[in-house]
Amino acid sequence: MGFALWVVGDIAYAEGTHEYRPMGAAVVSAATVVTAGDFRPHARSIVRSRRHFEGYFASLGHLNHHLKRRRGASAGDGRILPTL
Repeated sequence: MGFALWVVGDIAYAEGTHEYRPMGAAVVSAATVVTAGDFRPHARSIVRSRRHFEGYFASLGHLNHHLKRRRGASAGDGRILPTL
């Protein structure tokens, strides 16, 4: 799996692949977590600006951890729960 993430304001745009096949794109609030169910197979992210690019991530857990750190949240005991 692999994910690319762009954040514009409080909207997160993600594109994912699973075993080299496109998962599609997801558009969610940057204040929430991204789940596999958020991806639409035939969708592509409308944002591809380098200015808004946050990076590549190996898992949804890694991507969500980045979003959590980005917003400076410290909820609960700090664990990131897996999302499948």
